[in-house]
Amino acid sequence: MELKPKLDAKVARHSEVEKLIADPELHKDPARFKELMREHSQLCELVEAYAEYRDTSQQLQDNRELLNEEKDPEMREMAKAELDELEQRSEELTKQLRLLLVPRDPMDEKSAIIEIRAGTGGDEAGLFAADLYRMYARYGERHGLKFEFITVNESEIGGFKEVVFSASGKNAYGSLRFESGVHRVQRVPATESGGRIHTSAVTVAVLPEAEDTDIQLHDNELKIDVFRSSGPGGQSVNTTDSAVRITHLPTSTVVTCQDEKSQLKNKAKAMRVLKARLYEMEEKKKQEERASFRRNQIGSGDRSERIRTYNFPQNRLTDHRINLTLYKLDLVMQGELDEILDALQLSAREEQLQDA
Repeated sequence: MELKPKLDAKVARHSEVEKLIADPELHKDPARFKELMREHSQLCELVEAYAEYRDTSQQLQDNRELLNEEKDPEMREMAKAELDELEQRSEELTKQLRLLLVPRDPMDEKSAIIEIRAGTGGDEAGLFAADLYRMYARYGERHGLKFEFITVNESEIGGFKEVVFSASGKNAYGSLRFESGVHRVQRVPATESGGRIHTSAVTVAVLPEAEDTDIQLHDNELKIDVFRSSGPGGQSVNTTDSAVRITHLPTSTVVTCQDEKSQLKNKAKAMRVLKARLYEMEEKKKQEERASFRRNQIGSGDRSERIRTYNFPQNRLTDHRINLTLYKLDLVMQGELDEILDALQLSAREEQLQDA
């Protein structure tokens, strides 16, 4: 197996990491402990797959010898059938091991800031933006992710002109990172009396949430304005200047938050979004310099890139980046996104492997 030296090195590293974790002194360095535990978790998956691969390889060798020595036709047929299954499993494990050797992006473990905005299509786009939020929320419930609203701008008929929220939990950003882009919907709007199919669009941006050590902001880089919150149609939400607008002067990035009655809470939420946007800008620069995943077939994650079409009359969903079409849109909208997200992540890792 051509990957054997690399896999043996990973097995050796796994043993080394286990010894490091067992050191009582390690607990005095929480950051190092967290880093080693993350590495150990990733190595365990590879070590287990490698052990199964070696066991399968041994069974393959034994069955081939048996097939050569066995004279009874019925026994030969049974050995041949088992041999075919073992060869198929060996191929699957080889592919899995190659993908596991691709280094994981450390950002995958981060929480995510998700921004959904209605695009072309008026009220129908706003209603679909709300549908997308519910889709992600249901997916999050299935996978133990915690969602928290940061800012919400509702439309007059119950949709979202804009909604920004955070997702925290295991692999939150890694799970949802490929959702960035334009989501196109084709359906008959509830407000359409003639039964005509309309096409609308919603943009989604998924950003890794920055930790305090990731982004350093200085007061002289920020312009902070406060103003009175207002709801749909200009209706006053409260009578104090609790809404906050933060402008990052070096990049002209603007974030507004007005959902909380407390000015301090609005400022804190706005800072989270601002840090996430600035952090993504920095990471994007780094990734472009080293031909990052944003240039592969998964796409750039740019909001202007159409990534998916939701066709309700045909119960069809198509992801244009990997040419995946599913005829179970009703289930997807209930949060059953795993098949799509797994395929996107697999495609990205395969692309990384080819570039390595």
